[in-house]
Amino acid sequence: MPSSRTAALLVLIASACVLAFAPILVRLTETGPAAAGFWRFAFALPLLFLLTVRPQFLGGGAEGIGRPSKWMALAAVFFVLDLSFWHYGIVMTSVANATVLCNLTPVVVTLFGWVVFKDRPRRLFVAAIGLAMGGAFAMSAGADGNQGTNPPLGDLFSLSVALWYAGYFLAVKAARATAGAMRIMLWSTGLGAPLLLVVSLGLGEDLVPASASGWAACAAMGVMHVIGQGGVAWSLGRLPASLTAVIVLIQPVVAAGLGWLIFHETMTPVQMIGGAVVLVAIVLAQWSSSSGLSQNAPPFRPDAAPGRVRRSPRPDRGADDRRQQRRARGQKPPRPPHDGVSDLREF
Repeated sequence: MPSSRTAALLVLIASACVLAFAPILVRLTETGPAAAGFWRFAFALPLLFLLTVRPQFLGGGAEGIGRPSKWMALAAVFFVLDLSFWHYGIVMTSVANATVLCNLTPVVVTLFGWVVFKDRPRRLFVAAIGLAMGGAFAMSAGADGNQGTNPPLGDLFSLSVALWYAGYFLAVKAARATAGAMRIMLWSTGLGAPLLLVVSLGLGEDLVPASASGWAACAAMGVMHVIGQGGVAWSLGRLPASLTAVIVLIQPVVAAGLGWLIFHETMTPVQMIGGAVVLVAIVLAQWSSSSGLSQNAPPFRPDAAPGRVRRSPRPDRGADDRRQQRRARGQKPPRPPHDGVSDLREF
């Protein structure tokens, strides 16, 4: 329904804006990059647990904690890789660059869906992705290059995050077929926390914040994780993964503005133009997705075999005459050829 889709879009946009605070908070935690990810998960777990089980105590229809599925475990692994590489990228390069480059996820998500699931996007949607990527690269290339400890390596780490985040997107999308957003968030976070702790200890990072402000930043990351990633997971159950991946490109725009306000990281005119282009691309992607499928990309039919589209049969003027002749001769009408559709339904 249009109202449900609109609500999902609004939640997704708000969640993306919340997640834009992540690079700011990582720098304020006073811990190592992977340790910041561990505290993000550690502070998020109690909130996720309460949100998952509380409705049951109130007599609601919540699904409960349950057990983790293979997709939830896979989402946890991808998210650990995501945070590990991205948090180091945030330290080594600018906030704008780190956030922009990691949000090249739509390219990976759309290509994966196109190649694996034969989910061919509309031409306008592909153009919107190209426009968004152009704006993202403009924001990256337009930076003055004076932020971070090692900008080239930080950019490379941030770029690799696009692959890990794409895997997380697709794993959560698959998990949403059988579980709710809060259960997925609870298990992917619970399974990911010890992995991030191992990474932090293995790299010899500072694990404990040095001041109250550092602890406050760690706690804020936990709240941000629940609201931001929880909203994205909820939206993935109601919106296409490719559209969701494009809309979250609003993160680098918001993060760049926050980096300018808090850390005084200057934004050049090229970066500002790139941010505006990203916003325009998001609007185009939403318009393309809501206006229906392309004529070249037939709609999915659950009663059609993979790779085929059932067409309406052309009217046969002599069909009635032939049926009457067969009845007069006592012959049974021919059975339609087996096309495997019944097997597909049972699968």
